[in-house]
Amino acid sequence: MSMKTKSKKLAVYSLIIMGIGYIATAPFDDSIWIRLLQGGFEAGLVGGLADWFAVTALFRHPLGLPIPHTALLPNNRKRVTNGLVTVLKNDWLSKESIQDKIKDISFTDKLLPTITELITKGSLKAGLVKAVKKLVSNIEIEKMVPFIKTQIVLTLSNIEVKKILQMISSKLVNENFDEKVLDHVLKKADNWLRQEDTKEKLGSVSMNVINRIEADGMLKFALRSIESLLSEEKLGNIVQNLLLSGVRSLQHKGQPNREALVKYIRKEIEAMNDNEQLIEGIDKWKNQLLSEWDLDNTVLEALQKLQDNILLQLDDEEFVDTYLMPLCLHFLGMIQKNSVTIDKWIQTQISILIEKNHSKIGDLVQENLDKLDNETMIDMIENNIGKDLQWIRVNGAICGFIIGIILTGIHYLIGLI
Repeated sequence: MSMKTKSKKLAVYSLIIMGIGYIATAPFDDSIWIRLLQGGFEAGLVGGLADWFAVTALFRHPLGLPIPHTALLPNNRKRVTNGLVTVLKNDWLSKESIQDKIKDISFTDKLLPTITELITKGSLKAGLVKAVKKLVSNIEIEKMVPFIKTQIVLTLSNIEVKKILQMISSKLVNENFDEKVLDHVLKKADNWLRQEDTKEKLGSVSMNVINRIEADGMLKFALRSIESLLSEEKLGNIVQNLLLSGVRSLQHKGQPNREALVKYIRKEIEAMNDNEQLIEGIDKWKNQLLSEWDLDNTVLEALQKLQDNILLQLDDEEFVDTYLMPLCLHFLGMIQKNSVTIDKWIQTQISILIEKNHSKIGDLVQENLDKLDNETMIDMIENNIGKDLQWIRVNGAICGFIIGIILTGIHYLIGLI
């Protein structure tokens, strides 16, 4: 049996007791004690009935009679609900009170320890991996291609060739690239000159050069003498040795010709970033390359490989423990370091949300109240405060009984005087 039913029965019993007591004592009035009891029962019956009438009149017409100023709640439902909504919006749940309460809440302090504990103990690992995999799988990489392509082209287009050349030239000079290039070229020249067929080629070329020289007099006689004395093989051997001697001399550090050549190479390297013709040529080549470069498939394939690789790595428990979990903890640590700023941001966003939607609280309450018919609303109120309402009736009977005894006693005393 519910508390409401028990209290309701108790209220009925109190009225019955008062009524029976009044009837039982009515025929007997020769004793002061009987008169006191009769006065108490009479007043208790009147008080209980009056409180019963008052309580009943709040919700319905007593005995179904349309007595004025009864059924107060149904007859004034709109005013009651509007008053309730107004109090709820402006007093109990006002914008200011909610916003002030929000300012006292540290969201990071409440959430971070719990999340950190779950990650540390591994309780969150399976769910986190599943969530990350789902997130990565649902990324529509095809839609990302145009954006990434645009960013790549824009980035490359904005590259200043002059600055790149300046960095390259500085790097080359700092690493003695001039000497390295010269030594590399000399080494290659030395290797080529030492080959047997090189000697033959040099001899043939030299002989052709001599034959093509147009000269008169003594010079012509001298050339013809050289031509008759030297064969292509001998001439090639002479030229080969001369060139090898020159290469070997340039390979020795400190040699004047070598230093002059190195200085020239360095000067040309340092002047690269001021060479307008070179810069213009590279810019033209860069723009032409970007306009002809089909990036769509390249970007799509790269993104697809990246997506597949991430999903594959997420299936590897060692990868998750080594990288993903520490990454999450590091991210939480960053949030903790910036907790004040983050809390303020969250509080601001919630305050803005409350500012924009606070009226909906009252609208929601009003909407839910409007869905209830009178009987349902009355039953709901009685179910929640019915016990206290029934005790009003009980207290009315008891208080009336006590007051009746007191008033009867006073009446008796006055009669004695």
